[in-house]
Amino acid sequence: MTRLSGSGDDQSSGPSDDPLSVALELADAVDGLANLWSVAAQGASLRLSPHQLRALRILESEPGLNLTTLAENMEIGPPTASRLCDRLEAAGLLERLLHPQRRREVQLVLTGRGRHVLDEVDARRARALAAVLAAMDPGERAALSAGLQAFATARSDAGKETDDPGR
Repeated sequence: MTRLSGSGDDQSSGPSDDPLSVALELADAVDGLANLWSVAAQGASLRLSPHQLRALRILESEPGLNLTTLAENMEIGPPTASRLCDRLEAAGLLERLLHPQRRREVQLVLTGRGRHVLDEVDARRARALAAVLAAMDPGERAALSAGLQAFATARSDAGKETDDPGR
């Protein structure tokens, strides 16, 4: 297996264009980024579990969701989502509001404190990532940026191909 770091025994002998080798290197990089991301988030003034943070992110992007839709988006059961929302509400991060048109439906919305916590997590993550990027050579940062743009384009194009019913 190709690794970005380690003892050196498992390092490839040189750069490879083989997609599997690059995928393994990318997997290691993603693990490192996920760890950096998680550690930065845990340093916020209010520590949130990854599940709680994910719920808040979903509600940030889709304010007013009901509990069932949140549960579906998180791929968890409604009882689990309800307990999660209970904890977030108790922490003052989300509110349950009656839907204006459907009396029996409850909408979930972030509070100002919930938005503040997400902003703090974003800022901490950006600073942690910027510190790593600052340690890179400017040419390496430019190459990384170009590679990420190419990856995003290829991913988008691959998604279009799999959605094409003619294939």
